[in-house]
Amino acid sequence: MAKLVVDNVVFGEGRPKIIVPIVGVDENEILEIANDIKEIDYDLVEWRIDFFNKVERLGEVSRVSKKIKEIIKRPLLVTFRTKKEGGVLELEDDKYFEIYHEIIENGDVDLLDVELFMDADAVSKLVKAAHKRNVKIVMCNHDFDATPGRDEIIRRLMLMEEKGADICKIAVMPNSNEDVLTLLDATRIAKEKINKPLITMSMGALGMISRVSGEVFGSTATFGAAKKSSAPGQVPVAELRKILEILKLG
Repeated sequence: MAKLVVDNVVFGEGRPKIIVPIVGVDENEILEIANDIKEIDYDLVEWRIDFFNKVERLGEVSRVSKKIKEIIKRPLLVTFRTKKEGGVLELEDDKYFEIYHEIIENGDVDLLDVELFMDADAVSKLVKAAHKRNVKIVMCNHDFDATPGRDEIIRRLMLMEEKGADICKIAVMPNSNEDVLTLLDATRIAKEKINKPLITMSMGALGMISRVSGEVFGSTATFGAAKKSSAPGQVPVAELRKILEILKLG
């Protein structure tokens, strides 16, 4: 598994990196959260723009991204999570890509979240545009109902690498402790097969162990909740660094 350097953050080296989500609805709330978390111990921010009430107004995400970056002084991952993968806003695919291309051209963003099963040609064009601007791609897939089989999880992660991902991410919902083991074992194997950093997680309370054991199995980052979580099972960020240090290898 290769390392990836984003600003001063190195994925694939040392402890799993801590990502804190911003899920505010309007600009004032978003910037208030950014100010509230700027002194917390984390590595980068994910701004979930599907919560933002002006996300469909072209230029608004780019404008606010610059204000967030000025406050947090850390790398920024921008994510529009579609409704079918657990997001809060229904959006046509064409609009999804239009918003993303505008962000690449005019925003201040270090990483962009792109869903694996969007139109392949549109994804390819977006990846090329992002890389031209030195924006890294976190390609992802989410299953909020179940955990696919081990080989299917690995196949999806490998497909992300083939499509140009800089980081390959998958999140699945466990219905048993065996499902959690499936996710962890898939991560262990994928780490040896894929030459990109991985982010993997089993969601909910049952899967919480997967969010803190990444250094053992091969997941290079985890999400910690500050004010409001963006997915089920996120550990409070105030406790997350302590847990990762306790579980560190060596």
